[in-house]
Amino acid sequence: MAALLKSTRDIALLTIGFWRGFRGDELASLTIENTHAERYIGIKFYLGSTKGDRQNIGREYKTPSLSKLCPVEAYLNWIEAAGLTRGGVFRGIDRWGNISDRPLAAHSLIPLLRGTLDRCGLPSEIYSAHSIRRGFATWAASSGWDIKTLMDYVGWSDMKSALRYVEPAQQFGGLIRKLEG
Repeated sequence: MAALLKSTRDIALLTIGFWRGFRGDELASLTIENTHAERYIGIKFYLGSTKGDRQNIGREYKTPSLSKLCPVEAYLNWIEAAGLTRGGVFRGIDRWGNISDRPLAAHSLIPLLRGTLDRCGLPSEIYSAHSIRRGFATWAASSGWDIKTLMDYVGWSDMKSALRYVEPAQQFGGLIRKLEG
């Protein structure tokens, strides 16, 4: 039971983290009360404060339902399997399958991510919680997103900050060379 719960949670954490380009602290801050998911439609998250929210006014983040690796389905599967109705979305699970009442701490996401990658046979030591965000930014750039769309979607206000997350080979048609030159 514990292994199934952990797998379901980890799939939700990775798919939501990737498709939203969330940082670890944003994933750790998600609450059920501020998340609205509709199967086959999409998911909305409200975060009252984030690193990029200098005025502390909060922001809503939306992600559509997808046909593969869907964050909406992953979220609903996790919430249903865990029987959660309020509080933090992502929580610790002990070896007996007991789910913590408290949300995961942002610093605990790195060992969680590395453990998941280890179980998949991937080289985990080179990854951190920011790797999820970086992966999304690189995927978006290689999929034809323009820098403005990516910045708006993820919540970056500074282009140089955004470009630090995109692998150099995928950076928007040499835009980084223009900025640095």
